[in-house]
Amino acid sequence: MGVKGLLIDLDGVLYVGDKPVDGARDVIPYLIKNDIAFRVLSNTTRKCRRTIAEKLAAMGFDIPEEYIFTPPLAAIAHMKKTKLNRYYRLTTGDVDQDFNGIGLNDCSGQVDCVILGDAGDAITYDNLNRAFRQIMGGAELIALERDRYWMAHDGLALSAGPFVTALEFATGKKATVVGKPSRAFFELALRDMDLQTDQVAMVGDDIVTDVGGAQAAGIPGILVRTGKFRERDLIQGAITPWKIIDSIANLQEIL
Repeated sequence: MGVKGLLIDLDGVLYVGDKPVDGARDVIPYLIKNDIAFRVLSNTTRKCRRTIAEKLAAMGFDIPEEYIFTPPLAAIAHMKKTKLNRYYRLTTGDVDQDFNGIGLNDCSGQVDCVILGDAGDAITYDNLNRAFRQIMGGAELIALERDRYWMAHDGLALSAGPFVTALEFATGKKATVVGKPSRAFFELALRDMDLQTDQVAMVGDDIVTDVGGAQAAGIPGILVRTGKFRERDLIQGAITPWKIIDSIANLQEIL
């Protein structure tokens, strides 16, 4: 396979917490030197694109903001396409900045959709119950992502997936997932690079959302043994990565 482009996950691949993965900062210059296109495809929903770009720059990564694809971009595209204007967003951090000028975030009345991301301590009974009532009232459930967990600075931490599943169970309705592993999310980045599925590969630390999601979309998946990777994922799972490497620093060995 001649790889002309890469989709690269962020947390757990380029860095863990606030520390770059050893050798990761050498990868972007290598890709640029060898004319390999790349986009960052992350399920991060706690930070807006600008904050992510600033964090990457502070760690020594030269990645333009417009190369960063996050679930809010896909959510906004879906909302515009389906004419969803009034919403209740359950998130944390400054990701709200990506939604500036998009509809109205106000659940004082019935909304068109509930937008659920990794909301951290904002996941309370009252907030989940508010989301539940809105969905029961007819609102669509939009999941920015449904990862099971992620690697925080102090260890594994629950992500949005368990709470998306809880709302699906309670309401009997399926969520519209706009982040990984949604095919549409991968296609956003492919269109931006003007490449086809057989010309790119996905690099990630999550065998389900990164590798499994990419391969379901026809994109080979490269699994790294950093971040949230656990050896049992290979033993218990039904997903076989195209390639497995110790870290993204070893990418040159397989391209």
